[in-house]
Amino acid sequence: MHTPTPPTPPTSAPTRPRPRASRSQRLAAFAGLAGLAGLAGACTELAPERDHQIDRSTEKAASWFFRGTPNDWDITPTSAIAGTSKYETCQTFSGVFDPRFKFDRYGDWSENYPAQDYRVADNASYHIVFDEQSKAITVEQVGDCDAEPPQSDDTWYFRGTPNAWGTTEMTPEPDTTRFAINVAFAGEDAVARFKVDHHGDWLDSYPAQDIPVDDCYVYDIVFDSASHDITYTRGDAVTTGACSNDPGDPTDPPPPPDPSGVDFREETIYFLLTARFYDGDPSNNYYNRDRIELGDPHWRGDFQGLIDRLDYIADLGFTAIWITPPVENRSGLDYHGYHAYDWNRIDPRLESPGASYQDLIDAAHARGLKIIQDVVINHSSQYGIRGEVWIDHLPIKYYRPAGGGAIDNGPYQGNLGDYLSPFREDNDNPVAPAWFRERQTSDPEGVVPLVDPRTGATVPSPGYDANRFFGIDAGGLDPSWYHLDGFMAGGDWENPLSLQRKHLAGDCIDLATENANVRDYLNSAMYRYLDMGVDAIRLDTVKHIERDELLSYVDAWRAHAPDLFVFGENLVKGTGLGSELANDNASAVIRPWWYTRRTPDPGNPTAGPDSGFSVLDFSLFSTFRDNLSHGNYGGIGGVLAWDWIYGDATKLVTFLQNHDVGPDNDFKYRFSGESWQAAIAYNLLWTLRGIPALYYGEEIEFMKGAPQDIDGPSRVLSETGRAYFGDHLTAAALPTTQSHPMYRHIQRLNAIRRSVPALQKGVMRQVNEFGSGMSFVRDYGDGQSYAVVGLATGSAQSFSVSGVRNGSYRDAVTGNQITVSGGTLSFSVREHSAGIYVLDGPGKIGSDGVYLR
Repeated sequence: MHTPTPPTPPTSAPTRPRPRASRSQRLAAFAGLAGLAGLAGACTELAPERDHQIDRSTEKAASWFFRGTPNDWDITPTSAIAGTSKYETCQTFSGVFDPRFKFDRYGDWSENYPAQDYRVADNASYHIVFDEQSKAITVEQVGDCDAEPPQSDDTWYFRGTPNAWGTTEMTPEPDTTRFAINVAFAGEDAVARFKVDHHGDWLDSYPAQDIPVDDCYVYDIVFDSASHDITYTRGDAVTTGACSNDPGDPTDPPPPPDPSGVDFREETIYFLLTARFYDGDPSNNYYNRDRIELGDPHWRGDFQGLIDRLDYIADLGFTAIWITPPVENRSGLDYHGYHAYDWNRIDPRLESPGASYQDLIDAAHARGLKIIQDVVINHSSQYGIRGEVWIDHLPIKYYRPAGGGAIDNGPYQGNLGDYLSPFREDNDNPVAPAWFRERQTSDPEGVVPLVDPRTGATVPSPGYDANRFFGIDAGGLDPSWYHLDGFMAGGDWENPLSLQRKHLAGDCIDLATENANVRDYLNSAMYRYLDMGVDAIRLDTVKHIERDELLSYVDAWRAHAPDLFVFGENLVKGTGLGSELANDNASAVIRPWWYTRRTPDPGNPTAGPDSGFSVLDFSLFSTFRDNLSHGNYGGIGGVLAWDWIYGDATKLVTFLQNHDVGPDNDFKYRFSGESWQAAIAYNLLWTLRGIPALYYGEEIEFMKGAPQDIDGPSRVLSETGRAYFGDHLTAAALPTTQSHPMYRHIQRLNAIRRSVPALQKGVMRQVNEFGSGMSFVRDYGDGQSYAVVGLATGSAQSFSVSGVRNGSYRDAVTGNQITVSGGTLSFSVREHSAGIYVLDGPGKIGSDGVYLR
C-alpha cells in the first residue's frame, strides 16, 4: 500500500523577507497548505484541548499597517475612514512574483489578517479597505492610485429575494452615512429576506445572516454605512401576484399540501453506512486510493443491497433508516459520503439498474419505512463543486513519490489516478481552467510533461510537492463559495468564529453558507430530494454554521416540505450547557441546545421558542462512559434535569454509539462492555424521552471494542467499527444473525415502544435515578397515554413511584397487573430488565428473552 508522503511547509519566496512567525502562526501556515486528502475518514470534530490566548489590547497602541509585495513586506500606515471601523490604502502591484498582502496591527506580525495572504492579480492598482471589527477586506481595482475615487462616491446595494439576490443601488441620504430603499417583498421565495452589500461581490455585506421579513409587504430599509445598523419598517401589504387572495389569479402558487400529521417521535432509527452495509451489486464496487485491503472495497454496499435487506431492518422493528450522504463524493477516502462534490447527483457507486435512489425510497415506503438522508452543507470536498467552483490542484495522476518508480497500490498501478475513469482523472469539474480540462481527457498514464502554472516546475517529478496534488491553499479559494480563514487548530474548537469559518480538514473545505449563491445551490438540490420523498434530514457538523444561518436553511426546507423532521450533529464532549449557564469552557452559542431554540440570549433559553430543529443528544451520550459502560445509571438524572433548555427534549435523537464516537473514555471505540450492560443501555434509550437510533451491527454486538474509524498509519476498514456487515446478512447467515440475543432484545423493545405512545412522545416526570436503578413517568397528552418505568442494572430492584395516576396498570414486559388507588405504584424488576407499567395498557408485549423477562 502506498500513502502519499506528508508535505513540509513551503519556503517563502525570495521576494518576501519577513520576521520569523510565532509558533502558532507557523502551525497555522502548515495547516493551511498541508491538508492531505484521504488520510482520514469523515470530517469528525474530536477537538484538542484549548490553547491559552494572549490579550494584546493594552500592550501598545494599535495602528493598522499594510504589508505585502508592493512594499517588500515593510510597514505602510493606512488611513482611518472617519466615523467607521475601517482603514484604507491604495497600492499598485507591478511585476512582483505572486502578488499578495496582509494587514498587520502593530507592525510586528503578532496580529495580522487574513489568516492566509490575500492574493490579487499583478500589474494593477487597488483601493483596499480593511474593517478592524469584522476583519473583512474589500478590494476594488482602480486605474491608478492617484485617480482613486473619493469616499463620498460610496455605493451600497440592496440584495435579497425580491431582486433574486441581484444588486439594486440604494439612495444616499444627503450629509449622512445612511442609504435607503423602498422594497416590496411579493412571494418570490419561501422565506423573504435580504442583506446589504457594499460592492456587489459579497465581500463586505451586512448583517452576517440574512434578515428575514414578513412576506407580501413593502418595507422601508435604511442602512448606516458607518455603524452598519439596519432599520426596516413594514408598510403596506402587497395584494397582487403571488400575494393575491383571488383564487382565480393565475399567478397564485398552488395550495400547500394538507399536513399528514407525521410525528417523527413515533419512529425508531436504524443508522447505516450504505457502502459498508450489504453488497447487492458487485459491479459497482470501488477501492479508494487510501487504506486498501484487497477483497474489501471501500465502496461495497449499495442501494441494491439495502433494498434486498429492507425486510431485515423492518423485522428488527425499526421504522426509519438513516443513510449516510448519497450525493456524489470525491476524495482519497470518500466511501462515507461526507466529502460532497456534486449535490445534484447521486453517487454512481451506490446505484444499479433498477436500484436508483428513487427506487430505494419507493421500496422503503412500500414497506412502511422512512428514509432519513444525511446532508452536509458546511463544507465541500477538496475538488470544489462540479460545475460551480474549482479548487486549484494538479491532476493526481502526475504525482510520483520521492525515489521515483511506479506506484504499486492494489488497483492503483503506475499512478494514483482514478483507475475506473477513462483517463484516470476523477476531477471532471467543467469549470476547471483549460490546462486542467485538457488533461481530464488525455494522458491516462500521467507521463506527458505538464507545467505547474503556479511554480513553473514540470511534472511528473518524483518527490514534487505533494501539496500541489492533495493539499489546499486556503488563501487562494474563491470567496464567493468558500471562507478564507485557514484550517482548524488548537483553541479554535471552542471559538465560535473559528468554528464557523475555518476548514475542518484538507478534504472538508468550509463553504460560505451565508452567500446567496451557496444557499441557492444547496437548497435547490435539497428540494429535489424532498420531492423524491425523503422523509427526514440529518444535518452534519451543525456547530460549524452560525445558528440563525443554519436555521434559514432548515426553514426553507420545511417550507418546501411541511412535515419534514430535521435533526443534526453538534458534537460535544460533556453536558454542553454553555458558559452562560454552567461551568463550561465555551459559549452556549456553539452548544447543542442553542440550535433548538430561537432565543437571542444564550443565558436565557426560554426567551425564544422552539426552533423546529432537533439535535443528536450528545449531552446524554457524554455521560455513558461513566455509567452505562460500567453497568449503572449514575448521573443520568442530572442530565435530564436540564431538559428544559431544549426546544423540545422529546425530539432529541438518542444513541449509544455512532460512526464517529463510542461510550468510552476516549470517545473512540465501539461499545466493549458486557452484553448485559449493552442491554440495559437499550432499555434506557427505548423508554427515555427522545427518538432512539441504533448503529448498524449493534444488534449482534458487531466489531465490539473496535475503533469507530481508522487510526494510526496502517489500519484498514475491516479492523474498525465501519467494517463490512454484509457477511452477516447473506441468506445462509441470516438465521444466526436474527437469533442473536441482542437482536431479539432490540426487536422486542421496538415492539413495546411502538405500542405505547407515552414512550414515544410523553414528557418525563418524577425522575428518580440511584445508580443501580432508575424510575420515571412518561405522560403523553395529560394522561392519554401514561407509563411508569423502572429500570434495573446488574441486580434486581424494587420500585415505589408516588404521585402517579390511579387506575389499572399492566406491565408490557411481564404482563403483571397492578391497580393503584392511593397514587403510589410499587413493583419489582429482575436484573438487566425493565418494568413498563402502562395505565390501561395492553399487557405483555412479545416473548421473554435473555434480558427482558
